[in-house]
Amino acid sequence: MKIKKTVYRGSDNIFADIGVAHPERVQTRARIMSHIAEIIRKRGLTQKQAADILGIPQSKISCLINGKLSNFSMDHLFELLNSLDADVEIIIKPKTGQEKTATTNVFLGAY
Repeated sequence: MKIKKTVYRGSDNIFADIGVAHPERVQTRARIMSHIAEIIRKRGLTQKQAADILGIPQSKISCLINGKLSNFSMDHLFELLNSLDADVEIIIKPKTGQEKTATTNVFLGAY
């Protein structure tokens, strides 16, 4: 028996592809959380050491590293970045003429 499979090409945002509300914001949070986890990893910190530096319980570090998005607001993520000696800069500008709608993006520098 031959099974017909349909393959769909996704966008650059998996959260939009699966129908999550406000997918750009969710993707931004996910990227920032991943960046924080990468800083922790590059510094060779244990979850306990990271918890002490960030002032949050070790269980929250586990949630952060495992991408539990619902546990962290953008504001909280910015505070965590600052605790890791990372500057956070927000730029607000008008959308370009080529864009249909305004967007939210995050640009992560090398760390």
